[in-house]
Amino acid sequence: MSTISVTPLVVGGIPVDVYRCPSDIDSSSPIYALFVLHGRSQLTKDVEHLINTILEYNHEHMAFHKNRDLIILAFDHRNHGRRLIDARRNEAWHQNLARNNPQHAVDMYSIQTGTALDVSFIMDHISSHLYPMGERNIVEWGIAGYSLGGHSTWIALAREPRLRIGIPIVGCPDYAKLIAHRAQTTDLPFAPPYYPEHLMSYVDKHDPASSPFRAKDRSNPFLGKRILILSAGKDTLVPWSVSKDFAEGLYIGDGVKCVVVEEDAGHECTPLMIKEIVLFIQDWLNGE
Repeated sequence: MSTISVTPLVVGGIPVDVYRCPSDIDSSSPIYALFVLHGRSQLTKDVEHLINTILEYNHEHMAFHKNRDLIILAFDHRNHGRRLIDARRNEAWHQNLARNNPQHAVDMYSIQTGTALDVSFIMDHISSHLYPMGERNIVEWGIAGYSLGGHSTWIALAREPRLRIGIPIVGCPDYAKLIAHRAQTTDLPFAPPYYPEHLMSYVDKHDPASSPFRAKDRSNPFLGKRILILSAGKDTLVPWSVSKDFAEGLYIGDGVKCVVVEEDAGHECTPLMIKEIVLFIQDWLNGE
């Protein structure tokens, strides 16, 4: 097992941690970069186990994937961790007034879309921080995320053409269905002020579920991408039912689509899911 190194950077005001195996740092092999995003009310450290598992497995199997080096980038979502402004805005709808956030729908979606923007921004500038002399290049980009990070993964995949692989973990690509389900389970109307008209209009126009994800031409932003969809049969927070129609209708052409629904799992990233993730990433590195 190789020790993982962490390099803290600040990219345009965003703290970004770069994880990699020290033995890879002086390599001249092509670099593949993967974002790993944490969940709502979590921190970057909450996905470190997944990050370390991916890197350790990758390092042990380098001979099988043409010595392509992998780095993993992690950063706190907006209003989380080192970027926290108001913890209450990360709460959901609650009967408990001390925890209730009436603007949950607005706050959660704005964080998701903000994260997708941050991903593209970091992609633009991270190489200048890591390789100021132009000594190495990142040749491919990917993204994985848990829960809130899974929602953000879907949005980033739909908006950022440089992302070639995506792994949403108990995330949802259809925000209207997700937030409607959440309103129903908390006995709130799926209407203003809980779901404002401006937000509804934005989601209807820009959400992954509003994109031509079934199209067999270049209008489809997912065409040719590699996507591993991980969901759980007993997840009550982000149930498989709100993602199923999208996942089954998603067309990726000559890309790769793999759907795994762990029937006995809840809202979690299980050992089985982690195994699926590391193998999927190995196939990406192998070019399979």
